[in-house]
Amino acid sequence: MSDKKSKKEKVTYVDDGRPIADMSNLPPRIDWTKRGTSSSFKDIWHTYWQATKMMLLPTLAAVGFLIVIYLIVALVFKLM
Repeated sequence: MSDKKSKKEKVTYVDDGRPIADMSNLPPRIDWTKRGTSSSFKDIWHTYWQATKMMLLPTLAAVGFLIVIYLIVALVFKLM
């Protein structure tokens, strides 16, 4: 080892009050808004409708459960 070690420069961070960090040194990312999709409208609509059908019954069950709970609470406290 050498007797003359170079002293590391101490980094001083200054809070300027901005809520967003400086991200200027990050590598560029893929811009997903400019890529587009290779799917047709028919494929996109089919996927959307399948997901909607899949969640229809659970949504109705949750709403029905909330209505039943509301009616029970209303009967207990005579709100109706």
